[in-house]
Amino acid sequence: MISEAESAVMKVLWAESGLGAETVLERLANDWQLPTVKTLLNRLLSKGAIRAEKDARRFLYFPLVSKGSYVATETQSFLARVFDGELSPLLAHFSQHKSLKRNEREALKRLLEEFNDE
Repeated sequence: MISEAESAVMKVLWAESGLGAETVLERLANDWQLPTVKTLLNRLLSKGAIRAEKDARRFLYFPLVSKGSYVATETQSFLARVFDGELSPLLAHFSQHKSLKRNEREALKRLLEEFNDE
């Protein structure tokens, strides 16, 4: 499982693969220091989410987990934890607690129609 802080690093690597720790730090929109980024990179390495290649005097980091795979895993985990794995209570929750824009409602309708067609 990738933590929230680790996912910030992954987002940088998904956007641009093969970066050094210093460049990852530059791309992050936060106030972390280089040792923090290196710790997160090492955690991701140990989890098998990224790989490192030696390049002269530094390492370059590459994602091994795709963004799509990560999103699918996190979505399933969230649904299991919060809504007992059921999608309809999630949609009901959002319809009751968040005002959906017209384009969001239309997109949901199209998705439901596609499910009905299958």
